[in-house]
Amino acid sequence: KVVLHNDNYTTMEFVVHILQKFFHKAQTEAEHIMLTVHHKGKGVAGVYSKDVAETKVHHGTVYAQDHGMPLKLTSEPA
Repeated sequence: KVVLHNDNYTTMEFVVHILQKFFHKAQTEAEHIMLTVHHKGKGVAGVYSKDVAETKVHHGTVYAQDHGMPLKLTSEPA
């Protein structure tokens, strides 16, 4: 599974954008996941095979860095 972690800098809007761009979430679902990350410290973006999860973590992390955001994504066993 791919997990997004909360931080004190990445905007809520950017987290929603990442969820829509890389995880193909609808606006409502992306907002729900973002609020889970915000309130609980982390949230699951999706469950994928190991290779797909690691690729999504890489692309999401690079995209966030390119936009000046320290958003942390990790992959964990489901």
